[in-house]
Amino acid sequence: MSESESAREPLAWRLRAIVGEQNVLESEPMSEHTTFRVGGPADLYVIPEDAGEVRDVLRACDEDGVERFVLGRGSDLLVSDEGYRGVIVAVADGLVGVTVDGAEMTCEAGVDLREASEMACELGLSGLEFACGIPGSVGGACFMNAGAYGGCVADVLKSVRVVSPDGSIDTLGVDELELGYRRSRVASEGLVVLSATFALEKGDPEKIRATMDDLMRRREEKQPLELPSAGSTFKRPEGHFAGKLIMDAGLMGYQVGGAAVSRKHAGFVVNLGGATSADVHAVIEHVQDEVERQFGVRLEPEVRFLG
Repeated sequence: MSESESAREPLAWRLRAIVGEQNVLESEPMSEHTTFRVGGPADLYVIPEDAGEVRDVLRACDEDGVERFVLGRGSDLLVSDEGYRGVIVAVADGLVGVTVDGAEMTCEAGVDLREASEMACELGLSGLEFACGIPGSVGGACFMNAGAYGGCVADVLKSVRVVSPDGSIDTLGVDELELGYRRSRVASEGLVVLSATFALEKGDPEKIRATMDDLMRRREEKQPLELPSAGSTFKRPEGHFAGKLIMDAGLMGYQVGGAAVSRKHAGFVVNLGGATSADVHAVIEHVQDEVERQFGVRLEPEVRFLG
């Protein structure tokens, strides 16, 4: 048993007491839990199934001084090849309940945002059409104020239920969340989303479906959805478009190992097959350096790095 494993063992037993033996996995490969399909093992991978378990898992990690990371669908995450020396709190595997009250839909943090959009359509509720092709969880969408095609979470979010760093569980209205472009109070203050309530509008399911089909066609035509990626790799720099800067820099197709700048959309770094996290990271860094050298703009990754 390694020193890292030895240090984690008392915590592992404590976590098993909270979530159950079957919901604590050791040395879990993160390549199976990220859309890049890369990443080494996490020391512990824990699946809480309700708000109380989430709070208690977070508290146990903090009290033991063990690093932890709350994981949604892994759609904006690059985990190192060495993995993660801490606890992955996998809300997307356990918190997946949905309730509807009139035109309000409440989704637990682990619900797939695309599935939430589909459910809203089936119920004749309009407002989440923009989310029909966004990979990721509801919790992650609130964390980064996810958006596409002129819509974003801030437009339809009513409130979120969160665990605060002090362990309290609170409900915050949308006006308290400081939502902006790829930012939120959830991210800046280390809040953990348990659920989100969306204020939608009654609509015609056929018209909602037509809008979603149109958005998906546009996405499929322009984005390399057939390859593993984390979606848009870089944030939009002020006054520019990341994809155009990368294309103008002559970087489409630039490749390191199994990772490359997509030839379909320059804003995407993709896994062509067999890529390592180091490959992806090398491509991202080269793109940043070359775009800055040519245009004086330093691209900021939308992807988060772990491990």
